[in-house]
Amino acid sequence: MKNTAKILTLICLTGVAASAQSSAPEIRFDSVPNALQLPAGLYLGEVAGVATNSKGDVYVYTRTGHPTVTIGTMRPFAHGGSRLFQFDRTGKFVREVGKDTYAFMAAAQARVDPADNLWVVDEMSNTVLKFDPQGRVLMLLGRKAESEFVPARTSTGGDGSGQPTDLFSRPTDVAWDAAGNIFVADGAGNARIAKFDKDGKFVKSWGKRGSAPGEFANVLSIAVDAQGNVYAGDGGNKRIQVFDNNGVFQKSITAVGNPQAMCLTKGADPVLYVSNSNPWNDIEVAGEIYRMRLDGTVLGKFGRAGRVMKEFGAVNSIDCRVENTLYVGELANLRVQKLQLH
Repeated sequence: MKNTAKILTLICLTGVAASAQSSAPEIRFDSVPNALQLPAGLYLGEVAGVATNSKGDVYVYTRTGHPTVTIGTMRPFAHGGSRLFQFDRTGKFVREVGKDTYAFMAAAQARVDPADNLWVVDEMSNTVLKFDPQGRVLMLLGRKAESEFVPARTSTGGDGSGQPTDLFSRPTDVAWDAAGNIFVADGAGNARIAKFDKDGKFVKSWGKRGSAPGEFANVLSIAVDAQGNVYAGDGGNKRIQVFDNNGVFQKSITAVGNPQAMCLTKGADPVLYVSNSNPWNDIEVAGEIYRMRLDGTVLGKFGRAGRVMKEFGAVNSIDCRVENTLYVGELANLRVQKLQLH
């Protein structure tokens, strides 16, 4: 009887979420043609990360390697060839940042912090790198495995939880609070969030694999609001989980499908953009991006899965520094789209 009640409850909740998705108003938008201009002979691969700084420069972290490897149950990667490109605000190519960097193996994400420092998350080298605006390395979190064909070892202790501490297993995203604390989504190999102070000292971590509140199937994207609350995209469980600054569970948001990528705007009335996008090696059946309030209210949606302009293929990153001008990085379509929302 109890199991029947649980199933009925799940069906009801699923129906509510599906209803919220289908009833969301459509947002009109355009995709800017030729938004980024690459030099002759240079091409983008799977675009894992896209981010802008305060000057409007655009950074693109892309997987451009040739060999592909599979480790255990891990998805295949374009291994050994991730690169980081910078474009100016007009889309003109400026330079390559961190060329031949030891940690650039399989791009996962790129973000720019409030001081215009550039952070890149690399899923295969298990590292998070911080560059200053001039492209010099300022900080390294995590560590590359002793052998590139085995997952990174993790250590336990420190916080007494038995969870890994300052080492990662396939991290996916990074964010910061107003005090400069660093939050890493260590969410593809592990299923947790790790918190560091502004100097990179490990503070704590929370989460484990599962479906209960505070547990994750995976953590594929992360954002932090002005109050320090942490929004974690738990894609495998088709929800966003919200925690306070110390990892105490607050609520779940379930009306946006599979939150593969997220971006939170700044200002007095922030909105969250969330991509309902299946992983690149799965069949894409959705693909839209939602615009929502932080209380979970869906304000609208735009786009769908596909290959042409204004359609999306496995969105892995969204930049929303300017609320109605978005940069969207796609793994499956090997591109960045610049979107103007109306």
